[in-house]
Amino acid sequence: MQLSRISLGFGGNPLFADLDLTVQPGDRLALVGRNGSGKSTLMKVMAGLIEPDAGSRVVPPGTAVGYMEQEPDLSAFATLGDFAASTLGDDQSYRVAMVAEGLHFDPAAPVATASGGERRRAALAKLLAEAPELMLLDEPTNHLDIQAIGWLEAELAQTRAAFVLISHDRTFLRTLSRGTLWIDRGQVRRLERGFDGFEDWRDTVWAEEDEARHKLDRKIKAEARWAVEGISARRKRNQGRVRALAALRAERGAMIRRQGTAEMALDVGATSGKKVIEARGLAKAYDGKQLVKGFDLRVLRGDRIAFVGANGVGKTTVLKMLTGEVAPDAGTVSHGTNLEIAVFDQARATLDFSMSLWDGLVNDPDMRVSGRADQVMVRGQPRHVVAYLKDFLFDESQARAPIGSLSGGERARLLLARIMAKSSNLLILDEPTNDLDVETLDLLQDVLGDYDGTVLLVSHDRDFIDRVATTTIAMEGDGRATVYAGGWSDYQAQKAEGMAAAAGAPVAAGGARRTAHGARPAQARKPVPALSFTERHRLDALPAVIARLEAEIGKLSDLLSDPALFTTAPDKFRRASEALAERQTALDAAEAEWLALEERAGHQ
Repeated sequence: MQLSRISLGFGGNPLFADLDLTVQPGDRLALVGRNGSGKSTLMKVMAGLIEPDAGSRVVPPGTAVGYMEQEPDLSAFATLGDFAASTLGDDQSYRVAMVAEGLHFDPAAPVATASGGERRRAALAKLLAEAPELMLLDEPTNHLDIQAIGWLEAELAQTRAAFVLISHDRTFLRTLSRGTLWIDRGQVRRLERGFDGFEDWRDTVWAEEDEARHKLDRKIKAEARWAVEGISARRKRNQGRVRALAALRAERGAMIRRQGTAEMALDVGATSGKKVIEARGLAKAYDGKQLVKGFDLRVLRGDRIAFVGANGVGKTTVLKMLTGEVAPDAGTVSHGTNLEIAVFDQARATLDFSMSLWDGLVNDPDMRVSGRADQVMVRGQPRHVVAYLKDFLFDESQARAPIGSLSGGERARLLLARIMAKSSNLLILDEPTNDLDVETLDLLQDVLGDYDGTVLLVSHDRDFIDRVATTTIAMEGDGRATVYAGGWSDYQAQKAEGMAAAAGAPVAAGGARRTAHGARPAQARKPVPALSFTERHRLDALPAVIARLEAEIGKLSDLLSDPALFTTAPDKFRRASEALAERQTALDAAEAEWLALEERAGHQ
């Protein structure tokens, strides 16, 4: 495919101007850029679905171009399979069944009740079954589970077709790409290396830009000083130099500044107890399908725990049981003290799509500023609505636009803006990476790294799990859940070692699998000394001690929450603060002691 001198705009500044692009046979290209930079629009131009304002698109005769869009229109079809096979002959329809098996969706499922993820899988099945010479894939991994992503990687790795990928999944892009197309401020740059080399290249380009801009600014400053100080004496003789100064200023004004990064920050509220969540014997089934059974988990302050597994195995349900939103069929869940929970839900259910961005923030009970319709409370301080929206890369013109008009990435950023406006010490993140661009993902990872609270997350993004998680819980179906130390790569290594051990092969040191209780298998345990009579008595007594301390902390926290106490009774405020700190220290020590004794008792 050859794109020549493509220009396109939708009012205001052009999205592209004089864009040239060539895709050669066998190319495997990652198409990257910030949200809103025009990646999907460029892909639609490549697919022939959008006519540019100027320029040409040339595809050699006999070359088929296939396109998988993010939100396909299936309204004319009864089932997902009907849509996926709509361009195939009867003798080729078997291809849809083959792809459907790898992507785990039912071709007979009716379109009317299909989820967005199922529709996207059908669109992907249609493209792969058509087997065109050039495949254009717009966010193919969104809403796919890790198993389906792995299957898709294998399919694309062995294809002879050329393809262009838009994706936020770093691992997916690193595995498949051999070249990178970067859209940045209306320009498309090409790197003849895969995505693995993109970020270093991008930073080099930006550094060179900054140096050139700095030199131009210095030259303009020097010329402007000459103009002010010397032009009156040499007006006729130096008009050329004056015109050159005007040209320099025009050149500087034409430079398009890079879009900044979102001003993300998380405010940790009151410190939670050392024990955040204790789950024992959890069981849950839906429609006769056992999601989890006999599941035990201790979540301690500061943990970063990722839940992974195929779609439908119960990851989100387990999260909701741990937070108390869903009751288990069996088992118990207890929470530690002072929990302040913030939730990022994959369905974006907390966003009212009929509201404007402005109303969506000022009407949020956690952000409302009494008596003000133009301000929101952000981490304890009032902020103007538009100023806070700009922190998350929204333009002022978007403030009154309906939330429903936002792209997937913009909705994700808006939800992050709401979560990050309030204090929390326990974050629940259900597929937070969907639709976020690479730069925003980087920033989110940095913010989570600096967060002093606890994080529970569900994600299919292997790179994100590796960067964030300290523990990975694999939901393996049939009610089984296994706890592994570390992120995705650690989980894969430990799982491989466990399979090798089961087959009688030698196992490398340091990677034994953990059970859902967090303990190593029996053959890997070291002898644990039995509890003495005094220690058993102490273990039995500690729950009452912890409950008493938690109750006292709750009363002291309620007392100190009165904003007038400091000014009306400063001595009482001081004594209550000291007592709260003392009891929090005692609670931490009691919880640590109970955990140590319980761990030993569980091994006997």
